[in-house]
Amino acid sequence: MGEVKTPRQMFLWSIALIYVCAFASIYIQIPGLYGDDGMIPVRLLMPKVQRPLLEQFRVSPSLLWLGPSLGLEPQHALELICVLGVVLSLGAVLLGLLRNSLIYLCLWALYLSIYNVGGDFLHSEWDILLLEAGFLAVLVAPFRCSVCRNHDSVTFWLTRWLYFRLTFGIGVSKLASGDPAWWKLSALSHHFENQMSPTPLAWYVHQLPDWLLRFNAVVLLQCEIVVPLLMFFAPIRRLRLVGFYIQLFLQVCHILMGSCSLLNLLSIALSFSLLDDDHFSSSPAQKNKKTTRTWTQSLVSILGLLLELSVYVLILFSEVKLFKLQINWEEKTLSSQTDFTEREFDEFLKFVQVATIWVAVLSFTWEAVAAMLQCVCKRGFMSKLWSLIQWTAMTAAAAGIFALSVVPYTAITGSKVLPEVREAYSALEKYQLVGAYGIQHRATSVEGRPEIILEGSQDGLTWTEINLMYKPGSVNAAPPIAGAHQPRLEWMMWQAAQGGHNESPWFTGLVQSLLQGKPQVVGLLQADEAQYPFSKKPPIFIKAKMYKYHFTDPAKDKSNPQAWWRRSYSGEFLPIVKLDDPALKKMLEQSGLEKKFPVEPSSDTPVSQSLTFMRKQVKGLSGSLVLSTLLATLAGIFLVKAFFSRGQKLKSPTADPKTKKSAVSIEKSHGASASIRGNKKDNSEDRKLDSERSPRKRK
Repeated sequence: MGEVKTPRQMFLWSIALIYVCAFASIYIQIPGLYGDDGMIPVRLLMPKVQRPLLEQFRVSPSLLWLGPSLGLEPQHALELICVLGVVLSLGAVLLGLLRNSLIYLCLWALYLSIYNVGGDFLHSEWDILLLEAGFLAVLVAPFRCSVCRNHDSVTFWLTRWLYFRLTFGIGVSKLASGDPAWWKLSALSHHFENQMSPTPLAWYVHQLPDWLLRFNAVVLLQCEIVVPLLMFFAPIRRLRLVGFYIQLFLQVCHILMGSCSLLNLLSIALSFSLLDDDHFSSSPAQKNKKTTRTWTQSLVSILGLLLELSVYVLILFSEVKLFKLQINWEEKTLSSQTDFTEREFDEFLKFVQVATIWVAVLSFTWEAVAAMLQCVCKRGFMSKLWSLIQWTAMTAAAAGIFALSVVPYTAITGSKVLPEVREAYSALEKYQLVGAYGIQHRATSVEGRPEIILEGSQDGLTWTEINLMYKPGSVNAAPPIAGAHQPRLEWMMWQAAQGGHNESPWFTGLVQSLLQGKPQVVGLLQADEAQYPFSKKPPIFIKAKMYKYHFTDPAKDKSNPQAWWRRSYSGEFLPIVKLDDPALKKMLEQSGLEKKFPVEPSSDTPVSQSLTFMRKQVKGLSGSLVLSTLLATLAGIFLVKAFFSRGQKLKSPTADPKTKKSAVSIEKSHGASASIRGNKKDNSEDRKLDSERSPRKRK
């Protein structure tokens, strides 16, 4: 690849912006999730036995353990970590000088601190991806200022390898898991209503003809499996650019139809690794400049074009051959079905995993050798020595991360890895330096979207549904849009619907908190108290039912044209319970939430007071509103900066007319004197030649 200064800055800026969204989103939800009156109080996670601080960090690395030393309660310590994360990431978004290794190291350490104490609510796939991409940002970012270094291509290569593992892993997991819906290519007929946060646009896409949705499933599998294999590490630049725009279009579609998940934002940030500086060169002179080529260069260009065309033909051929695409001209439809078995796919996957690892080794070696040659070619002995020292350190770190990433990459097939590498991975696993993606694939439900609906009652006879802000509830309500906010409770409810309350111990804490009427937990369900049916008095009884939700079909569901969903009762998720119910106490004991802990009085330190004041300012605001306001403010700041920078550029060429005239006269005088000197010089040379040609001179 060429220079990567611009894509590198785009990656670092994107990671900083994603940190802003992640920290701010968690901060809004801390009181309801981890507060003293939350579902799973973080105070329960504090060590019962006092250990030396370094030993505690070694067992579970988290800055939360520094809270008592600073005079902070566990909840305030957790809030301080989020506030520091928001401030540092905002600074990195707005100021290029703050996009350095130290800032990104602090951001990674802060997010790791929350991850290690967050429990199930923070152990999602995008949390692991953010930690890995955030650690890569530490290696990619400069130490002090935003200058381009010789080893940048080596560290930046790791982001392309991570992007390949992410895209390829998610793609192959759909088939490797044996999901019948993907093998029958009917997954998209059910995916849009089954995904975590469907948008209103997903309802309209769901109405597309079945044959078109099946064809889109084929295209999606090709984009996630074949395109990364043939384009991400291709030696031809145009192939990488085509792969970038394919993946960018794919992620935009995911965002429009399934809300703006951090996973999609991180995928876009990682996709910048497929670009180079030449792609952003917009100089007309460079584009229109015609250079003469030798016959060898022309031959190489022709061979590259033929190779590029052969890749496109191979992709189309594999799509037609492997999925039996046939056009029915009479019905104007396109039929498709898989033309390979699960055993053949498993053998293909084992072969491809080994092959891609060796291709990655060759690609990494190429980047490392090219960077080393740039260091050797630097002028000056000290500059050359310092560049080589930096190259050695960063290349060794990149090689170590690459070796560790092979362990989770081969988890799907269980391929053999060197024991030393596996031991190193086990020792460093708690730091989440590398992760596995796609292995937690859930089978697509073809019977509808399972949803847990909570119901409360004061007398045990009349029941009222308790709906959440960011999940389907009422059939007449449009699918909610969370934006960049990540609602952790809704995400866990979506996962719990796949199993039972016995597999979700946090659910018992939710039920107990609602029976006690804790406002912090109620705020997770509905930010507006008027939308919560038990805002004046908490329910005495609570139960949970299971329903199967489907998007409505305008052709069939004509009885209620305003409805977005239709649902059917499928069973009981949680029986009727109340506070003094022995069954509830037993469930609390099994989940470990019955433990009593002393509630210490709040400290009066300036930091605690500041955190309490900040919490009051955002009380009653939804996470999506806070995130939208924050992002809109950032957009406004960038617009103002762009306006003033454009004004300065327009103002700088406009000079004073007198100054301009004087400059023109000076230029003319310089030009005249130069022409006079040139004429004198020419005349003297002519006289010299005449004297040499004269007969006297020859004699």
